[in-house]
Amino acid sequence: MEILIAFGVVLLSYFIGSIPFGLVIVKLATGKDIRTVESGRTGGTNAMRAAGFFAGAGTAILDLFKGAGAVWLANRILPGNVWLEVFAPLAAVLGHNYSIFLIERNEQGKMRLRGGAGGAPTTGGALGLWWPSFFIIVPIGMAFLLGVGYASLATLSIGISTTLIFAYRAWIGASPWEYVVYGVLATIVLAISLRPNINRLLHGTERLVGWRARRKARLANQDKQKNYSSSYSSSSS
Repeated sequence: MEILIAFGVVLLSYFIGSIPFGLVIVKLATGKDIRTVESGRTGGTNAMRAAGFFAGAGTAILDLFKGAGAVWLANRILPGNVWLEVFAPLAAVLGHNYSIFLIERNEQGKMRLRGGAGGAPTTGGALGLWWPSFFIIVPIGMAFLLGVGYASLATLSIGISTTLIFAYRAWIGASPWEYVVYGVLATIVLAISLRPNINRLLHGTERLVGWRARRKARLANQDKQKNYSSSYSSSSS
């Protein structure tokens, strides 16, 4: 019976993770379909691109509670089941990235599930397992996002940070080794979801965000103006 209950918790966590908060928030704020904007993902970064800072922040917070809520649900229904604490938030991350509510056909006619990249629910899962991890993971992710300028690297840093935090805590005996499995599996899920971004990173065509994106656009505009001025001077002479 306990196995059936645990399976039900994992399944419910997946459905909770599947709720596309970014799609709903952007639709209410602007009338846009977030799936047609930039990356097409439903997470906080793309919601910010589509509808501004507050839409992005609201989406990220709600997505974070998907992972945290899954851990809370596991502890509430089957307290002390460490593996359920691992797989419930992982199911929420999978639901976020591959939402059953966002099923559609691709250009080749094959069915696919849309969603986000998984950074916020992964953070939420870590928060549910050990709440102070939030104050380590988020600053590291923000440093990558604002300093390096790539949302994909910021997302990957969340999974890696989670793994390292729980590996250290397990090493000192502060938390079970099973929590490290959560970090490792979540990182794998994030990397799979970010394959297109990783490919663009390797080819130097990945999207920049924040001040680096604005700087790149400003430099491109300056080059364009210089080229226009040069062309105008040549034609005048």
